[in-house]
Amino acid sequence: MSTMSEKILAKASGNTNVEAGDIVIANIDIAMVHDLTGPLSVESFEKINNGKVWDSSKIVIPFDHQVPADSIDSANNHILMREFVKKQGIEHFYDVNAGVCHQILPEKGHVVPGSVIVGADSHTCTHGALGAFATGIGSTDMAMVFSEGNLWFKVPETNRFNITGDLKENVYAKDVILHIIGMMGADGSTYKACEFAGQTVSDMSISDRMVLCNMAIEMGGKTGLVEADKKTIDYVEKHSNKPYEVFKTDLDSSSLNIIDIDVSELEPQIACPHNVDNVKAVSEVDTEIDQVFLGSCTNGRLSDLRDAAKILKGKKIANNTRMLVIPASKEVYLKALDEGLLKIFIEAGALVSSPCCGPCLGGHTGIIGPNEISLSTSNRNFKGRQGSSEGEVYLSSAAVAAASAIKGRITALE
Repeated sequence: MSTMSEKILAKASGNTNVEAGDIVIANIDIAMVHDLTGPLSVESFEKINNGKVWDSSKIVIPFDHQVPADSIDSANNHILMREFVKKQGIEHFYDVNAGVCHQILPEKGHVVPGSVIVGADSHTCTHGALGAFATGIGSTDMAMVFSEGNLWFKVPETNRFNITGDLKENVYAKDVILHIIGMMGADGSTYKACEFAGQTVSDMSISDRMVLCNMAIEMGGKTGLVEADKKTIDYVEKHSNKPYEVFKTDLDSSSLNIIDIDVSELEPQIACPHNVDNVKAVSEVDTEIDQVFLGSCTNGRLSDLRDAAKILKGKKIANNTRMLVIPASKEVYLKALDEGLLKIFIEAGALVSSPCCGPCLGGHTGIIGPNEISLSTSNRNFKGRQGSSEGEVYLSSAAVAAASAIKGRITALE
């Protein structure tokens, strides 16, 4: 009896069965680097292999972290990566207008159930929402993947979060995952696969499942996964023509730890500075804010923009608060444009920017200064994450972000 992770890694390594703790060499289905992590991968690859990458059709390179180029260094990185793409004949290259890597990969059909996906970005675990084994790796490890097409893994144990209960109005997937991280702690699932299951998850959209898996890393997880169901298959078959295989966890697996969570009474949650596991109910926090950031690979999808626009329609952002809205991809941007969502944001006083990571890594658009406070729908709030190390970052859902922008202080919908 085996877990999803064990079954996927067994198939990828050519084994009939593997167990948690085993070391395997697994073949990689998709390898992703972006403009920030890619240059070190390329430089390392060229030191160990002056020839061609193992498979130019399985490497995906989006530009998202520093786009458009905001410094000479980032411009040079873009040049280096574009030259690598041309030299190696990389088939799946997404330049500065495409959006955030973790939104692009599912949209463009690169993610299917049963596949092994590695990315030189810690939030690659997002893609487990479609039933894949997806995890972040280092840039130099990626150089070996570029060269050989495989990588060693220690097969992880699994924490399966069995989530039940109907969510209250204005409580979302972001609140659920923040609650779990607060409960487990930043190291509560270290090097474990985090499976999200139960009726609450079954009722969630693919976008919401991506929120859960995206933040598995924030409790130390090796990956986040949701078993593929009809919603998954419908999404995959709409976006991809790649073959796939659905794996499910056997509930009597020896390496499986089931954690039951009832969210029926859950309130909107917020992660307070300076750690993601410093989670409280929004009702316990009353703090003035300087900036609201709606976007990122966690909550920059169309459903998030809809949730925020519904609250902001006909309202104005508080005078002493600025709001930055960044759709997660070009596709999301265009749909939001067609639905009139961007007009609502602009009329409310928000600044809408082109798809990218924005302030999430602290080195680009919309960073905060000393003693400023940001409320963000992203996934990390460490010191300096969105600019000055003397600033503070809180994390919330899109709905809390929108309501707080109107009030100029952290608040939930009344």
